[in-house]
Amino acid sequence: MENIMDSLWDYILAGIQQIKHFLDWVFGPLNAAGPAFAILIIALVAVAVAKLLSAKFKTKRYRELQKQFVHWYNIRQKAQQCEDPEKARLLTKNIDQAKLNRVYYDYFFEGFLNSLATKYLPIFILLAYVNETYQPGNLLKRFGRSYVFKFGGFQGKEIIVGAVFWFVVSIFFVYLIWYVAKKIGLHFHLRKRQPTSPTSLS
Repeated sequence: MENIMDSLWDYILAGIQQIKHFLDWVFGPLNAAGPAFAILIIALVAVAVAKLLSAKFKTKRYRELQKQFVHWYNIRQKAQQCEDPEKARLLTKNIDQAKLNRVYYDYFFEGFLNSLATKYLPIFILLAYVNETYQPGNLLKRFGRSYVFKFGGFQGKEIIVGAVFWFVVSIFFVYLIWYVAKKIGLHFHLRKRQPTSPTSLS
């Protein structure tokens, strides 16, 4: 059993190294523009992949639980329309206890796991990559400094910005730009759909 676990761990380490080599090949050319730009683009890719996966990928179990939840929720809504308020209360309570609560918790948990795999896993993977690739020693070798940014701070103390902190800031920045762009696009789309009023003739 111990030999099997050792072999499995060796395969995992080999797989991680292969992923790192692939990411080095993809993002390596960005280093010519400096670590700040490279990490910003990596953050942009992380957000884009997370957005794409969360929009397109849903597990089969999640879709089935979603259908069950909608089905029992609609039945509950119809039960509430009963003319007798006491009977409606009992019917909805029975539906909740028999099916809806259980389906809801399964649906919520599956959605949570789906979100972890699509929204957060790409970001965490690239965060780990940034942490490994742009650690202070590697920055010093590649760029001649052990930091991404350095600012003059309060009372002459310098503020050092490392790779991981800059990656997290970049993630928030990209999400903010994405949100603003979406709002602007929606605004122009609604304005475009509004019928233009006919010009009155004088």
